[in-house]
Amino acid sequence: MGDGNVVQWLMCGAAAGLAVDIGLYPLDTIKSRLQSKQGFLAAGGFRNIYRGMSSVLVGSAPGAAIFFLSYRLANRHLGEGVVEHAFSASLAEIAACAVRVPTELCKQRSQVKAGARLTEVARDIFQRRGFLGFYQGYFSTIAREIPFSMIQFPIWEHLKKSVARRKGRDECSALDGAICGSVAGSISAALTTPLDVAKTRIMLSKRNPPPRVLETLRDVAKTGGPKALFSGIAPRVMWISIGGFVFFGAYESSMYLTKFLF
Repeated sequence: MGDGNVVQWLMCGAAAGLAVDIGLYPLDTIKSRLQSKQGFLAAGGFRNIYRGMSSVLVGSAPGAAIFFLSYRLANRHLGEGVVEHAFSASLAEIAACAVRVPTELCKQRSQVKAGARLTEVARDIFQRRGFLGFYQGYFSTIAREIPFSMIQFPIWEHLKKSVARRKGRDECSALDGAICGSVAGSISAALTTPLDVAKTRIMLSKRNPPPRVLETLRDVAKTGGPKALFSGIAPRVMWISIGGFVFFGAYESSMYLTKFLF
């Protein structure tokens, strides 16, 4: 279901972002606490696992909408090959992170700081570093998201075409697209977990300026061993596997429904 128009891509991307972030927020909280420097229990354990969710409600819809708009526009101009899908996804991530990073930063700090309200977290960030403080971890997020999307989207597109071809159709169903998204997401999640650990540590750091990606990866490996680089891999893979199903399923279903409106 790669066809469509700008309005469809924006609407369907927003629907997909909301569906996955709202539905799977508790797993994301657990993953962030497992990756935090103070440890899972000190960061809150299983308590208040919906803390910081209001930031997701603000940022998930526009972030996902911008992503799919950028991705489909790039596809339209670059083509539909594996390299083209990977490059299009990379461009889309750079654009979407302009919205995603500030909300992700506030969310993760709320998740691991006991009793902190979202407004308090946002005020603290602004007082420490001003407006640019909300983009702490932008480059580490990009460093995680670009490899992730370069793996995920070509696999998703390839699996969809393979399923459609095997079933003798021009395109796969929304359910097939969701399953393909789940498989692609789980593979990408496992391979990019060290970058996710680095991104989480950088976003939670109170250093000014914050540590860099390679520095953070070395510090994690030095203090916790190679195993620490894959902290939270189980909930991350589970979250993104289920999330891929929900995200791409919501997107494909929305594309199918909205094509009758536009």
